[in-house]
Amino acid sequence: MAILGIDSSSIYYEEHGKGSPLVLIAGLASDSQSWLPVIDKLSKYFRVIIFDARGLGRSSKDNSDISIRSMADDCVKLMRHLKLSSVYLLGHSMGGMVAMDLAIRYPEMVDKLILEATTPRMNNRNAELLNDWVSYLKTGMDKFLWFKNIFYWVFSSDFFEDKEMLTQAINMSVDYPYPQSDESFENQVKAISSFDCVSELNEIQAQTLIIYGEEDILFSPSETVKLFERIPEAQTITISKVAHSIHMENPADFTNSVIDFCS
Repeated sequence: MAILGIDSSSIYYEEHGKGSPLVLIAGLASDSQSWLPVIDKLSKYFRVIIFDARGLGRSSKDNSDISIRSMADDCVKLMRHLKLSSVYLLGHSMGGMVAMDLAIRYPEMVDKLILEATTPRMNNRNAELLNDWVSYLKTGMDKFLWFKNIFYWVFSSDFFEDKEMLTQAINMSVDYPYPQSDESFENQVKAISSFDCVSELNEIQAQTLIIYGEEDILFSPSETVKLFERIPEAQTITISKVAHSIHMENPADFTNSVIDFCS
């Protein structure tokens, strides 16, 4: 556990394991701890670096000027601080957007790129959906119901079959000791909604693995696969019976896919 000072802000990060560096970038409303289901296994093969973006976890609380680009720049500053000339870079959902932006603007720093359940451009439905999530917070919606509403979109139908596990998962989110503020969440939504790198995807030089969840209704594979065809050296895999949160629902297949790709 360590803190990196950037200007007047701070970024919390952790390192696990030894080997080639693998940097993990979390998605919307998620911080470094969202990677816990896969850290133990990945750290047996890689030097795994996880961190909290501004406005989340144990990093600086203010992210009022956040953008996908600024999050990518923070990641680059962390890599340089750790003296990493190039890394395997893995981003989930919003973190995938950050990873794409970084790979486009800093191609020399990305050895291989892994994109999990993400998109290079938001469609109008998802932009409206995320703005609704912001509105629910502003109207004081009960946090248990707010997280449950999000879970409908990010977990598979099988996840909801175990009601006890579902309740425990929601309560863990509600009671998380480093909660994201409503303002921070809104700022992240604005950053996502304004991101569009479709026209620049052909500039990604790194070998790229795109991991889809078969039941992802947020970033549907049928929609995004055509967009990602613009990446010159891209391959795709689909993991069955999972939705948007692939590494949480099926960490075994997810980590095996990452390890095989980076070997």
